[in-house]
Amino acid sequence: MEIFDLAVIGGGVNGTGTARDAQGRGLKTLLVEAKDFASGTSSASTKLIHGGLRYLENYEFKMVGEALAEREVIMRAAPHIVWPLRFCLPHSPEQRPFLMIRAGLFLYDHLGKRELLPGSKGLSLRSGPEGAPLQDWVKRGFLYSDCWVQDARLVVLNAMDAQARGATVRTRTKVTSARRTEDGKLWTLTLQAEDGTETTAQARAVVNAGGPWAADIDTQVVGSNNPAKLRLVRGSHIVVPRAFDGDHAYIFQNTDGRILFAIPYEQDFTLIGTTDVEHTDDPREVHCTAEEQRYMLTAVNRYFKKTLTDADVVWTYAGVRPLLFEEGKSASKVSRDYSYRLDGTPGGDAPLLTIFGGKLTAYRELSEEAVDHFKPFFDMRPSWTRGSVLPGGDIGLDFNAALAEFTAAHATIDSKTAWRLLRNYGSFAYDIAQNQGEDLGSGVSQGEIEHLKNREYATALDDVLWRRSKLGLVASDETRQRINAILAA
Repeated sequence: MEIFDLAVIGGGVNGTGTARDAQGRGLKTLLVEAKDFASGTSSASTKLIHGGLRYLENYEFKMVGEALAEREVIMRAAPHIVWPLRFCLPHSPEQRPFLMIRAGLFLYDHLGKRELLPGSKGLSLRSGPEGAPLQDWVKRGFLYSDCWVQDARLVVLNAMDAQARGATVRTRTKVTSARRTEDGKLWTLTLQAEDGTETTAQARAVVNAGGPWAADIDTQVVGSNNPAKLRLVRGSHIVVPRAFDGDHAYIFQNTDGRILFAIPYEQDFTLIGTTDVEHTDDPREVHCTAEEQRYMLTAVNRYFKKTLTDADVVWTYAGVRPLLFEEGKSASKVSRDYSYRLDGTPGGDAPLLTIFGGKLTAYRELSEEAVDHFKPFFDMRPSWTRGSVLPGGDIGLDFNAALAEFTAAHATIDSKTAWRLLRNYGSFAYDIAQNQGEDLGSGVSQGEIEHLKNREYATALDDVLWRRSKLGLVASDETRQRINAILAA
């Protein structure tokens, strides 16, 4: 039976990040995901790498400062899927005072090291592109910077890099049992593939990176007497046809004190979200409710001149955030910070590390700290991910220059498809363009699907349409059938 140093349960951003970090430090690592990578929370975010401007109101200065510093680290690692985004914050006079927001943005500019992103500034919204789509009552506001990320792609790139460094990666494989051996020195894991086939593996340490399912893993898989205690909060989003011109995004203050984003999305759409609603059902049984959709439309219609209705909504999605349990706090006030629980001691029982909470921006630091917990148990190499590039990220920080070079090399590819290929795949776009094969329609080639199947673990139609890409927004029925045929071949 194969013995690994570390077995990581869970293929979200924390699990894949931890597996990548561990394998890169010389630990023989097994990464196991029950479904597809990023099939839960990690593909259902607002898709931002950000410090969390609103968390300053909760005095979470340390978390905000660390996240602000991390933005540019992640952008340098994956400039194809992470890029700067300017946010327009219109001032709503009956909400937070103007001077309070100005002070908050001053802190936001200076709490974390900033080299690539421009600082904040005041803005008149009576003219200019930022003010054009807004109602006349909006007079002034602010501009500040954060980053956009292709969230599900961030997850799969970490898994790809882990495997490239020697990790064993298993998707659509459920860990049904993880128990310490009689002497307590090893973990024995039972792995069940989707067809019911069972195999076993052993590991010297285990990481529970189950996200919303961390408590279930503790009770049903590990048999813990001290299961994880999490608060599950549903965040929902809606997508509408492009609601405004420009590359900037909006952050709106709602009348209940919450904020919502309106963000340019996939060239022809606008993404609006998110909500914070308690979720008590199965984390996989999650969707945007009619009430949440109405809430978001009402909130943005307070600002936009053009009224958006239910008929404008072309897609909705929702995910469950696993937040640290804090007694008595509302869903929107619960901390987005993270923590760990380590069971096991050097020379004693084989260790189990459970990860609680976290967010996209913090995933790399979280993963590094997770692996640091095993220093007393293993002789490992130093941390290494700060400054390292993720697969496809070697295109440079100037995306426009990289896009011009790519389109010059492949002039037959239309501009929208060229943008999408380079934004999704970075330098891998050249391989896809050189091996296009059959045209599947909707700007999709056989070569792209073969790449996703052979290099990115895609086995089902939804893997391609909604996680490796957002082709589900534009692909015709015929294109979908052709994609499915390649995956099934």
